[in-house]
Amino acid sequence: MARTQDLREKYGPWALVTGASSGIGEQFARLLAKSGINLLLVARRSDRLENLARELSRRRRLEVQVFAADLADPDAVDRIVAAIGERDIGLLVSNAGFGLKGGFTEAGRARVEAMFNVNARAPLMLAHALLPRLRARGRGGIIFTGSVEGEAPYPWSVAYSATKAFVHSLGMGLYGELAGTGVDVLVLAPGATDTEALTLQGFKPGMMPNLMPAAEVAKQALRQLGRTPLHVPGSENRRQVNAMRRMPREKLIARNAAAMSAALAASRQG
Repeated sequence: MARTQDLREKYGPWALVTGASSGIGEQFARLLAKSGINLLLVARRSDRLENLARELSRRRRLEVQVFAADLADPDAVDRIVAAIGERDIGLLVSNAGFGLKGGFTEAGRARVEAMFNVNARAPLMLAHALLPRLRARGRGGIIFTGSVEGEAPYPWSVAYSATKAFVHSLGMGLYGELAGTGVDVLVLAPGATDTEALTLQGFKPGMMPNLMPAAEVAKQALRQLGRTPLHVPGSENRRQVNAMRRMPREKLIARNAAAMSAALAASRQG
C-alpha cells in the first residue's frame, strides 16, 4: 500500500482488529479509522475498547463496534465469527498476543497454554474462518503480528518464540497459497516496541535498544501489506534478522541465549 488512505478503496468497508485495546493493535485501529474503515475491535478489556470506540466513532464518524473476548478461551474465535454477522470484513488484523520470558518450565502449564491459544491458535482459526469470505469477495487482506523472535530460536523465551515462528510459517505460507486471488497477506515482525507488553514480560522500555513507537510499527505494516510476505520494522532490526539468517545454528542459539539472559538480568537489576 502506498498510502494509508487507500485502504478502504482496496479492502472494503470493515476491518477486524484483535488485541485492539493497547499497543500496536490500538494504533492499527486508529490508522484504519483515519482511512475511513469501520471497525470491529476485539480484546479482553472491554472498558478500554469502549473508550477507544467512542473516541474513534466521534472523531471519524465511523461505525466502531467492540467485542470483549479472551483469545485464550478456545471458544472465543467461534464467538467472534458469530459477532461478525453480515459485516463485510475485508481486512483481518490478527494482532493479539503476549509473551513469557524465563526458563521454559518456570511458567505454569495453564499460562503456557493460554499463550499458545492467543498467539498461535487464534490467528490460525480466525484466518481459517474468514478466508472463504475474503476469497469470495475477490479482495481482502490479512496482517499477522509476529516478532523478530519468530525468525530464530530464543532460549529463555522458548515458548513465545515458538508461537511466533508458527505465525510466521502460517502467514508466509498463506501468502504463497493466496497469490493471484486478490487477498494480500503480511507477517509483521517487530522488534522492541514501546508498549505495555515489554513491562509485562519483565523488561524496562528505557533499557531496550532500537525501541520503536507502536504507531510507526503499525503504519509500516499497512504500507507494506500487498508488497511483501514479511516486514521487519526498523533498519537495525532488519540488519539483525539478516545477520541471524547467515549464522551457523549453534552460534545463533548461543548468541540469542546470551542476549536474552543478559537483557532479563539487566532489567531485574535496573
